[in-house]
Amino acid sequence: MTPAQTALLHALSPILGEKGIVTDPALIAPWEVDWRRRFSGHAPAILAPADKGEVQAVLRAAAEHRVPLVPQGGNSSMVGGATPPADGSALILSTRRMNRVRRIDTGSAMIVAEAGVILADLHAAAEGEGARFPLTLGAKGNATVGGLVSTNAGGTQVLRFGTMRGLTLGVEAVLPDGTLYDGLSALKKDNRGYDLGQLLIGAEGTLGIVTAAALRLALAIAASATAWVGLSDPAAGLALLRRLQAASDMIESFEIMPAESLAAAVAHLPGARSPLQTSHPWHVLIEAVTGDPAADPAAMLEAQLAKALAEGIAADAVIAASQAQSEAFWLLRHSLSDAERALGPAVQHDIAVPVEAMPRFMVEAAAACDARFPGTHASGFGHLGDGNIHFHVRAAPGTDRDRFYAEQAATITRFVHDLVMAAGGTISAEHGIGQMKRDELLRLSPERVSAIRAIKTALDPHGLFNPGKLVACA
Repeated sequence: MTPAQTALLHALSPILGEKGIVTDPALIAPWEVDWRRRFSGHAPAILAPADKGEVQAVLRAAAEHRVPLVPQGGNSSMVGGATPPADGSALILSTRRMNRVRRIDTGSAMIVAEAGVILADLHAAAEGEGARFPLTLGAKGNATVGGLVSTNAGGTQVLRFGTMRGLTLGVEAVLPDGTLYDGLSALKKDNRGYDLGQLLIGAEGTLGIVTAAALRLALAIAASATAWVGLSDPAAGLALLRRLQAASDMIESFEIMPAESLAAAVAHLPGARSPLQTSHPWHVLIEAVTGDPAADPAAMLEAQLAKALAEGIAADAVIAASQAQSEAFWLLRHSLSDAERALGPAVQHDIAVPVEAMPRFMVEAAAACDARFPGTHASGFGHLGDGNIHFHVRAAPGTDRDRFYAEQAATITRFVHDLVMAAGGTISAEHGIGQMKRDELLRLSPERVSAIRAIKTALDPHGLFNPGKLVACA
C-alpha cells in the first residue's frame, strides 16, 4: 500500500467505519478478477460507502490524496471494466452497501433505486407493487443498478423497451471533486444545456459514481406467449419480425440462432431437446407480452405464424403450451454462451450492425472468417430486433487454448471489427468498452475517442476514475 493510500484510509476510517473499509486480501481477492476471468488486478483495499454522503467523502479524500478508484457493483463486466490495475495503484470503490429502493411510484411508472440494488431484487420490488422493470439479462443475480446504468446495459427486451439509456429517467451521481449531481426529478422537459445524466449513462464509471437512478416501470404482465420457429435463413427471420411488428405491439423479444448453436445448447443441457421435431438451418425464439388483460398474445402469435407458414416465411413453429415449456425454450437461449464455451476456445465479440443489415452480415461475416482463418469456425446468434450479434470465432478442435488466444485472438478481432465498421456497426453493443476494447476503439474511432478524452479530462483532470477503462487520458 502506498503512503497516499494509507493516508486516505486513515482519513476515511472514522467516516466509513469497519464495514466500509476492507483490507483483508482473502476478502478482496474475488473482486480482483473479472467475470470471464480474463483480466485480473490488485487492490490493497475496498472502500464500501453506505450512502451518497459517504461517497462524497470518499471522492473528496481521493482527490486530495490523488488515489485512483475503480467503481464496482456486481463485478459482472464482460470486458474487464471493473477490474483494478495490476500494479495496486487503485482502490476498489464498491457500491454494494447502497442497496435501498428509495421509492416506487406506480402512478408515474417510476422506481428510484440506489446503485447497489441487484437487478433481481429490483424486479422483485417492482413486482411487489404490481409493475415490472423491463430489462433482464443472464447476470441478473449479480448485476447492480449502478453498473447497469454505467454500462448502458441491454438484454433480451431492448426490442420493445430500449437499453438502460431509454429506461433511465434520471441519475444521481457524485462527480470527481465530490460534488453531488442530483438529477432524479425525472422532468419531462429540461433544457439547461448538456444532459449530465445522459453523459454518465454508459461512461463506465470514468466520469463519476452513480449513486442512484430513477428508472422507468412497465405494466405488470397480464399475459404472455412464447414461440419457437424454424427458418431457412436470417432474412426470413427479419421478414417474420416485420410481419409481427406490423400486426401487434406485443413483441418483446426476438432472438435468432443458427442450428449449430441450438445443437450445442441441447448437448450442453441435461435432458434438453429441440423445441421442433424437424431440422432447420436457423431458429428464432419469440416472446409476446401484454399488460392488457383483454389482449391475447398467444392468439396473435398463432394467427400470424399460420400466415407466415402458409407464405413460406417460416418452415415450422410451435407455441409453448405452458409456463414450464416457455422456460425450457428460454433456458436453451440463455445457455448458448456456456454451451459454445464448452466446445473449446473462441474469440467472442459483442457487436451490432443496422437491423436491416444483420441477416446478411451473420452469413457473410461467418463465411469471411472461415476463409480468412482456416481451421476456425465462425457463427453468431443474438437479438435480431436491435441488430446485436454475439459473434464467436471458434478454434479448430484440439487447439491449445492459451496458444490460440496469444497467437490469433487479436488478429481475428481486428478482422471482425473491420467487417463490423464496414457494415456501419459498432464494436460494442451492450457490454461496454472496458479495457478489452479500449485500443480497438481508438484504432477505429479516433475522433470519438478524442471527444471522450476531452470530457474525461475536464471532469477528472487527475485521471483518478476507473483508470485504463474506456479511454486512456493523454
